Amino acid sequence: ISGTRFEVTLREGGQHRRLEDVIALIQSGRFNEYVENTSINMFTRLAQAESKVHGIPIEDVHFHELGATDSVIDIVGAAICMDIMKFGKVFSSSVELGSGFAECAHGTFPVPAPATMELLKGVPVKMGGIQSEATTPTGATILREFVDEFAERFGLTISKVGYGIGKRDNRIPNVLRAIVAEIDGEIPDMAILLECNLDDMNPELYENLMEELFSNGASDVFLTPVTMKKTRPATKLSVLVKPGLEQSALEIIFKETTTLGIRRQAIEKYSLYRDESIVRTKYGIVRMKHGYLHGAKIKSKPEYEDCKLLARANSVPISAIYDEINRVVGDKD
Repeated sequence: ISGTRFEVTLREGGQHRRLEDVIALIQSGRFNEYVENTSINMFTRLAQAESKVHGIPIEDVHFHELGATDSVIDIVGAAICMDIMKFGKVFSSSVELGSGFAECAHGTFPVPAPATMELLKGVPVKMGGIQSEATTPTGATILREFVDEFAERFGLTISKVGYGIGKRDNRIPNVLRAIVAEIDGEIPDMAILLECNLDDMNPELYENLMEELFSNGASDVFLTPVTMKKTRPATKLSVLVKPGLEQSALEIIFKETTTLGIRRQAIEKYSLYRDESIVRTKYGIVRMKHGYLHGAKIKSKPEYEDCKLLARANSVPISAIYDEINRVVGDKD
């Protein structure tokens, strides 16, 4: 198989950097906003994983080999690639982790590395395909940033195929295959709906439950008032997840609620193609989400969390942020 190999050759050994150093390095480059923001998001995600597994504050995390120049190139290069290609959706098969042991700055660890395991929580994986590290923390970070669905996808028309060739000589070909394809017609996304009725749970606990579910990849979580037998008032918990994230959602619901059983339905969900842009206002930067139908933009809305943060930072009502966004967008139109 012929393909492309990209090698990074350093004149000196990799430097140890903190997250703030990596962010400053990225910001010093002449990248567009998407590449800069996405690269920083990935390194922040990686630092959060390292912080959790080592039990230290995120500002004390040292990127050893992960923060060396080659990993900066890996992550920024991935962001540049996705910016150029502008894929509508990214799918991945289950992730091979490898097996055995690997040497790193903290010593010898079993494969996969602790940070890799933390990053891939809720993602379908397989182990033992090769006797070495198949997925690094950097690779896991890139997957979590860009992959929309970890599942096999059918109903595709292939247009391009590319092969990335690794340097290590494994028992099986050290090759990563990327496929560019068109979805045949309006094919819905597959999703899993998990539900249960709760009539004996402290309502104060719902906030933490929802935060846990969303942080572990739930697409949507909502509560519905219902009436159960003997006219007892209750709350129906509904959780929508991608197929590969079902097990982690089940565990959270069983651990964080009083339910003894959970209903499950496999459903189909139609979604508009979406992308994001950046709007600069006098209060700061806000991300805008856009929805497209048949290639035409039909909906746009600001990211609520961005608006909330700007309102607090500038001591103004959140409505003032929305008004300013409408003014800026209107001037551009």
